[in-house]
Parts: sequence; C-alpha cells; structure tokens
Amino acid sequence: MQQQVAQSAGKTKSVVASPNFPPIGDIHAHVCGIHFYSGDMNRQIIAEHYCSHLTDEVLQCVLYDFNKPGARLIGVEYIASAKIFGSLPAEEKKLWHSHNYEVKSGQLIAPDMPDAAEKDLMKVLIGSYGKTWHFWQVDLGDKLPLGIPQLMMGFTADRQAKASIIAERDKLYMPSAAKKTARADIPDATLDPGGRRMAKRPGGSVGFENSLSSGEMIMMALKA
Repeated sequence: MQQQVAQSAGKTKSVVASPNFPPIGDIHAHVCGIHFYSGDMNRQIIAEHYCSHLTDEVLQCVLYDFNKPGARLIGVEYIASAKIFGSLPAEEKKLWHSHNYEVKSGQLIAPDMPDAAEKDLMKVLIGSYGKTWHFWQVDLGDKLPLGIPQLMMGFTADRQAKASIIAERDKLYMPSAAKKTARADIPDATLDPGGRRMAKRPGGSVGFENSLSSGEMIMMALKA
C-alpha cells in the first residue's frame, strides 16, 4: 500500500508542480507533552502535538508517538480557551483537562520555538483546556489502532508523572526543570472546578484527576 500511495503521489507531482495539503499546511506549532489514560494514571505516554488554529480560541492538534518520519498518528487533541470551556455543560467538562500545571511544571514544551516565543505561547496555553483522545494504544505494543478511543488526561500536581517518563522526554529535548524555572513568573490560571475529581497521588497526598474510564465516558455521551 505504501508503494502504491508513493507511486500515486509521484504521478500527482508530475501534474501539479507544488502539491499541497491545505489542512496540514495550517499546522504552525509543535508541542510535546505527557498524557495519562483517564482512570489509570499508571499508563503514561509522551505525545507529540502538531497544532493549528481553528479560531482565535480553539486549536486542533494531531498527535504522534514520535517526532520523526514514520511516526504513528495516535490521536487528536482539541484545545479551547477558558471562556469557551466555561460555557460547556458540567458533564462535558469532565472530558477536558487543564493545562495550568503542565505549563508551570515545564512538562509541556514547544521544542522548535525560540525561548521567548515559546514562553509567549505558554502564557496563552496556561489558561486553556484540552480534550484528548488516543486511538492507538502504542504503550501496549498494538500494531494497529484497536478498540475504542481512549480518553486522556493531563497531570495537575507534582509526583503524578513518573520520573522515568519525564527523564525520557527530557532526553529528547531540554530538561523540564529548566523550563519550570524559566516560567516561574507566569501567573497561575484561575481554574474552573468542572471536570476535576479528587484522586490519591503516589505517597498518599491528594490531587485532581478525572477518574472515569473511556468506556464510562462513551456511555455517558450516548445517554446524553
């Protein structure tokens, strides 16, 4: 199939001097973060986000498991402003996660941007909310996207993300700790309480996470 597609693409190139794919061409930002499966914080995965603006207050991102050619497209994330998130029904809010901690901790980065531009982006993202679905459970070794889409969440406090996965991501780019220090002067966002549930963190302290599984979320949506 790959050869056939490549041959077709070659034929297209012979007809069109500069082929382009407008929706893909809208992508203008690369952001890397760490997600966990809703209801199972032990399952954590690095996700490379390639994002475009749909409007001034909504971004849409395609997610890959790596940042090189041949990476697998594993999911999508929609990012909405605090204003839009605040207008959503209470049940819908449970499907979204805040980006406040991800920005402040340095776990969310834009590796292709100069430091100043990245910091400006983070000042915007800190007050936003994301709705993320992964179709391909690459952490299980699946060769194809199997089963139902999985709702993903973002971390909200220290010691939720495993030290090993932070180290893995830091090895790809610069240390999260350095980003955290550089962002110390970015004010915390005022968080909407919608969608947050109390959960035990390693060590027994308490933090917020969405504890519903993807199956429960889908059933909830079907009943709405």
